[in-house]
Amino acid sequence: MADRSEAPPDHSAKASNVLTTSVDPTSARFEANMRFLADLMSQVRNENEEISEGGGAKAIENQHAKGRLTARERIELLIDPGTFFELGIYAAHGMYEEWGGAQAAGVITGLARIQTRMVMIIANDATVKAGAFFPMTSKKVIRAQNIAIENRIPTVYLVDSAGVFLPLQEDVFPDTDDFGRVFRNNAVMSALGIPQIAAIMGMCVAGGGYLPVMCDHVLMTDGSGLFLAGPALVQAAIGQKVSAEELGGAAMHAGISGTVDFREPDDAACLARIRSIVEKWGYRRQSPWDRKKPVEPALAAEEIYGIYDSSPARPYDMKDILARVLDGSRFDEYKAEYGKTLVCGYGRIGGFAVGIVANQKLHAQATDHEGHKRLEFGGVIYTESAEKAARFIMDCNQNLIPLIFFHDVNGFMVGRDAEWSGIIKAGAKMVNAVSNSVVPKIAVIVGGSFGAGHYAMCGKAFDPRFVFAWPTARYAVMGGDAAAGTLVEIKVKQLERGGTKLGDEEKKELYDSVKRTYDEQTDPRYGAARLWIDKIIDPVETRDAITQALEAASLNPDVPEFKVGVLQT
Repeated sequence: MADRSEAPPDHSAKASNVLTTSVDPTSARFEANMRFLADLMSQVRNENEEISEGGGAKAIENQHAKGRLTARERIELLIDPGTFFELGIYAAHGMYEEWGGAQAAGVITGLARIQTRMVMIIANDATVKAGAFFPMTSKKVIRAQNIAIENRIPTVYLVDSAGVFLPLQEDVFPDTDDFGRVFRNNAVMSALGIPQIAAIMGMCVAGGGYLPVMCDHVLMTDGSGLFLAGPALVQAAIGQKVSAEELGGAAMHAGISGTVDFREPDDAACLARIRSIVEKWGYRRQSPWDRKKPVEPALAAEEIYGIYDSSPARPYDMKDILARVLDGSRFDEYKAEYGKTLVCGYGRIGGFAVGIVANQKLHAQATDHEGHKRLEFGGVIYTESAEKAARFIMDCNQNLIPLIFFHDVNGFMVGRDAEWSGIIKAGAKMVNAVSNSVVPKIAVIVGGSFGAGHYAMCGKAFDPRFVFAWPTARYAVMGGDAAAGTLVEIKVKQLERGGTKLGDEEKKELYDSVKRTYDEQTDPRYGAARLWIDKIIDPVETRDAITQALEAASLNPDVPEFKVGVLQT
């Protein structure tokens, strides 16, 4: 990561690349938008607080009675104050209700700093079903490991888990994104030179015992247990009676098996030891992403609340959002007069040079090759905008500039004129450029992220380093109204073929029911529960979230050669 902060003074503040705004913060529309988004964020914060309680007061009390801290208390004691950037807090939200739920999937993950060094934290929450692994627990740990692998982030595991949640073992055990992948990733991370520290601070049993032992450093607290089979299973299997301490206690592993590197009396001493180890790490090569001293946006981030509008009847200007995210509100817009439903250009966020690809929600006048004028709808990707974006993405790769995608997309344009213009070819170019991009890619889902537009804007399947979403995000094949209308029409025809004819009121009830279910599934919390989204962020904190992601990406100095293969022309 090149730091140009000592370069000659930057006089670009006088240039024409400073974004301005026509937003009126006293308008009724602005105030209504402010209230709407503030209410949504309040709901998200309340849910986050509830999830943070883990298994609840009684489970926390039981953890303390064993002389152990909770996972969140451990993290707080381990890291530099105020540096925890939690990821995946909504994992398993609304799932496993027949088993009493699994708050945050029973494991806490996120970026933090220890002795100023960025690390990934993965901490079992023993207050949630004794830290047992549900299907989403495995997926959450693997997601955190994958982020660590792609960005070369040192990883600290705070282990306190009863192992696989047996009633759901078939969904935890065998597949490529299940429990075993965790250990495979341990080995791969070590081979890549990514430091891993594991601290056993409670139970670590059965297959889960491999996780800490496959790390570079293993610590263990007195009173903890590490064994492939617990005392009861040993007696059942081979008839041997042995205590947990003798079988796999800290003293045994420190003095007899030699499995642990450091034996500590309690959680506090163990966490202090981790900090001491990390403090002595050396520094690796920095990445090539350019960074200067950050400059705050010229416009207030809080105004984003009043700018964003989810109503199709009241489009907003995406550049008003960017003006409150980019350093100094400066933006060098690329092909500003062409393909206007996608905004592309260069700026800085948190000092990092970035390329922006953002859906523009304003409608635009366009002229085709025959001189005919047409209205282009905001949030729709047309042939010209897709071609522009494809070329811009390739330019950013050529010049080693990370890419940030701001989603509020309805999809690609359809119809005869769109097909004749080569919309599929243009879309394929954009998807190709996104797929083969080698610079870090970060996705921020602001509003809708629908259909093939989601793919072209670097959706989850296209390996963004991080996926963030505002609480206003909607994530599906198509919008709720269109989907409900289509599904109801199909259902009505099925019923009519069977001899059942529905009246208008029955059709409306069916429509409302289908739309309610569909809207629930497009909610960002539904996606975050399934780890399609790494974090639901406050729109005001968009700049900070992207900066965190870019700082993580800067730990990986390796950039493959950029190739796109065959492009449709």
